[in-house]
Amino acid sequence: MRFTSVYHFGIALLVAGAALPAMADTQFRIRQMTRDDVPLGKGQCDIRLQVDNEVEVAVYRDTVSIRTISGRDARDDGSECNAPLPDRDLRDFNFEVKDSRGDIRLLEPPDRRNRFTAIVRIRDSSGGEGRYHFRLTWAMAGGPPPPPESFPRRDDRPYGDRPGPPPVVPGFAWNNVIHFSAPGRGESSLTGVGSQRLFEANVDIDRGGRIIVSFRTDSGRPITFSGTIIDRQRDMLKADVAADERMLRLRGPMWLTVDREMNTVFRIALETDNGRDRLHLEWNRR
Repeated sequence: MRFTSVYHFGIALLVAGAALPAMADTQFRIRQMTRDDVPLGKGQCDIRLQVDNEVEVAVYRDTVSIRTISGRDARDDGSECNAPLPDRDLRDFNFEVKDSRGDIRLLEPPDRRNRFTAIVRIRDSSGGEGRYHFRLTWAMAGGPPPPPESFPRRDDRPYGDRPGPPPVVPGFAWNNVIHFSAPGRGESSLTGVGSQRLFEANVDIDRGGRIIVSFRTDSGRPITFSGTIIDRQRDMLKADVAADERMLRLRGPMWLTVDREMNTVFRIALETDNGRDRLHLEWNRR
């Protein structure tokens, strides 16, 4: 009976992909973690709540939805993630209780059946609010390649001619509309076709994490890549992209080095092959 109830709650939570549940009594967006003590290649969400009596907590991507079973509605007490909980290809998931004064347990781990939603039950019978902290961890998909010496590091780069301090962008990169355009220099090379020089780059990311990257080339015809943001680690975004027909629609991971506020893209790199054709691309902001 309990599993059926939880299952129905999880399904209702995720109608139409990332839709939020109508039955949630409390819901909030998890803030982005600012500390940097999480090992590279590891995703981590620390969910901290004040709970009175009994609740069910659903974590999907960077959103927490809470159904109050009894007592007052729960409230956020400083929850944070270094990246959204993946909604596909989740590896090495782990649930750990860090702080509690009552019963807290994982009812459903995130998987394909519940659209990768972690569901946790908390029972607090001590009266009044109690503090609860549980941690979700997972292995990041892939992981960024070691940055070469040519990588411009975030702390070493001035903000240039941008007036005033950069605006703070709340939330995660894939929940914000981003547009970037700047001159630069680079090169793309495709087996059997040769190489071409790259100049101006344009990057557009919408709220759903869809990305389009285009470059002006020395041939006068731009090349374009489109796909989806799938990961972020500190100052690097990872996107799964496909090239346009000029690049034989080759698909692979694209890495974008950005500043903390994602106002500037410093470097774009991609290398992929289909077993016969190989595409290599590297661009740096001038």
